[in-house]
Amino acid sequence: MALANYLCEYGDLDEVWFMVTPHNPLKEENELMDDKLRLKLVQLATEGYPKFRASDFEFHLPRPSYTVHTLDALKRTYPQHTFHLVIGSDNWRLFHRWYESERIIAENHLLVYPRPGYPVEATFLPQNVRTVSSPVFEISSTFIRRAIEEGKDVRYFLHPAVCDELKRMQNESLN
Repeated sequence: MALANYLCEYGDLDEVWFMVTPHNPLKEENELMDDKLRLKLVQLATEGYPKFRASDFEFHLPRPSYTVHTLDALKRTYPQHTFHLVIGSDNWRLFHRWYESERIIAENHLLVYPRPGYPVEATFLPQNVRTVSSPVFEISSTFIRRAIEEGKDVRYFLHPAVCDELKRMQNESLN
């Protein structure tokens, strides 16, 4: 959320759309929380931020969900918008494994933000790819998930409504 806010306030983006994907082909399905639950958490996290939008757009596309198809569908559905794919430098290192990665780069704008331990040499990036000069946020979703599993207090890492919902879910699973 902090990065999205930074991109809107200090970058070129008018809005950030958070695409909840039903199935990332590079992940096992059992690694992901239920689609509707993930969407609900993103909706809670983005609530009250006019420049943020939680989106179930990919829920209506064929599965598995490939980024290239999502970007094609977004451009067809919203021709008045210019979209940028925002990924971390950790994902940029694996980008060559993405389905039709070369077409994504050729036909779209990509913003790569810094992640600790994954430097990107900006001088060697393709034309449509640029790095984001943003603060480095060292807290990842993996860190937060592990902290929750270990029973740590994560209230200062998450939107309060998301924290409340996760606590509610945890209490339900204990009963």
